[in-house]
Amino acid sequence: MRFATYEYRGRRRVAVVDEDGTLYPLPGVSSLTNLLAEGGSLRNLLAADSVTQDVPAGPHVSEVRLLSPLQPPTVRDFVTFEEHVEGVRRAVDGATGVPEQWYAAPTFYFTNPYAVVGPYDDIPVPPGSSVLDFELEVAAVIGREGRDLTPEQARDHIVGYTIFNDWSARDLQSAEMKVGLGPCKGKDTATTLGPYLVTADELEPFRDPDGFLRLALTAEVNGEVVGKDLLSNMSWTFEEMVAYASRGTRVVPGDVLGSGTCGNGGCLAELWGLRGERTPPPLNPGDVVTLTVEGIGTVSNTVVPGPEPVALPVGRRRSRERP
Repeated sequence: MRFATYEYRGRRRVAVVDEDGTLYPLPGVSSLTNLLAEGGSLRNLLAADSVTQDVPAGPHVSEVRLLSPLQPPTVRDFVTFEEHVEGVRRAVDGATGVPEQWYAAPTFYFTNPYAVVGPYDDIPVPPGSSVLDFELEVAAVIGREGRDLTPEQARDHIVGYTIFNDWSARDLQSAEMKVGLGPCKGKDTATTLGPYLVTADELEPFRDPDGFLRLALTAEVNGEVVGKDLLSNMSWTFEEMVAYASRGTRVVPGDVLGSGTCGNGGCLAELWGLRGERTPPPLNPGDVVTLTVEGIGTVSNTVVPGPEPVALPVGRRRSRERP
């Protein structure tokens, strides 16, 4: 089953999407996040043989503005592709190889849930940046609350998947990472989710013997393919990621967990690191980034000019003397 959130004639609705793109709006539902939190209503929908037989047809997806499928309470972004780690470290930090500690656990950071945008929304250049990049990822969405889960238990807590584009201001990110804390404004302007939330059962046919989803991933800039990979090249499964995320805390319905950027051109910075030059160049206003994931769909966003940054003073250098 595929769920969409959309805007049509001034109203926001949640719908089931059939194979030809017809929307079947769910009565009284305007938030997929709330539907996930209710639990029982969602389970009834998923158990139904055919929702489209019981709900009147609405408009076609081509007639509406598709929004992000949900507004997540939290967004964790992992980094699970070796090739990406190696290429971006070379481009951003000048380092080589993959740190040994990376293999110890599926590392993630929390990013801004208020920066989530829809599958076809414009993307403003982050204030103060001149090195904008995309990142091709897939995200798992939590459907049931859980804590201290095992990977086996975690599978039942994943309701579905969506495309995730972690837009990155590489110049801001590089400067911030020198502080040793993590990305800040380099990752704070936009995160694309969409076009749909595809339920986990729909993607089971793609699961390989090791538990990975063998989905083809493609990235294009202005109609030119710049990256291709398989989601199954992750070093951890989504179930292992969810289990780690829930360690000592909880995951709740609507939480989004990004796979991290795929390899082989899943972002421009990886290509810059491999080639030793910024080819293709950083994204500029007018550039169109299109990401396609087998079994889920396509998102396509146009870069537009962003606001000028508000000037800030530099930090005060304080004396170490104390009275």
